Order: sequence, then structure tokens, then C-alpha cells
Amino acid sequence: MLDIGWAELLIIGVVALIVVGPKELPALFRTVGQFTGRARAMAREFHRSLENAADQTGVADVAKSVKSATRFDVDTDPAPTQQNKPAARTNDGRKAAEPAPTPTSAEVEPTPGASAGNS
Repeated sequence: MLDIGWAELLIIGVVALIVVGPKELPALFRTVGQFTGRARAMAREFHRSLENAADQTGVADVAKSVKSATRFDVDTDPAPTQQNKPAARTNDGRKAAEPAPTPTSAEVEPTPGASAGNS
């Protein structure tokens, strides 16, 4: 908002003391305080009405869905499977060649003519 430091406030106070005078200064500060209080109340009410309008239009739901869509939670699946594991990349950004999966013993078929007894 207004970037007024202590030095500026001191200068304003001294000028007000000289211009208005010491007798009228408390009444002036009271009037300025009441004015700033009303201005803050109006700004607060305006802010609340904007928030209510945004809530009625569904902005909060859209913001929540965007936030949930961009969130990446690593702890959801500590042991990634082959299907949801990210693809390996080479240094230049291309997809690396995936190693062939090793077959299980149930998937291996014996070759015809090969027997355990023939050496």
C-alpha cells in the first residue's frame, strides 16, 4: 500500500504541529484515525464481497483442482511397478532402450528333443 516510514511520519507530525497547533492536534489525530478506520472497514467489506463472488463462481474449486493436478506425491507408491515406473532417459533426452523382461519358470517352454537325461 503506502510505503511510509518513521521518518516520513515524523515530518508529517511536525508539520501538523506547526500548521494546526498543539491545541487542535489531538482532535485532528482523532478525526484522521476515524477516517482511516472507516476506510479500512470499507476496504475489508469490499475484499469480503470479492471473495464471496469468487466462491459463488467456483474459482476456489478450480484452484483446488489445479493445485491437486500439479502436486506430485512420491510417497503414494513406494515400490513402483514396471507399468508406472518413469521411462529412463539418456543424456540427450531420448528414451533409453528398455531391457527385455526375464521370463519366469512357468513361461519357459522346454525345447523339443532336449531332455535332461541326454548329454
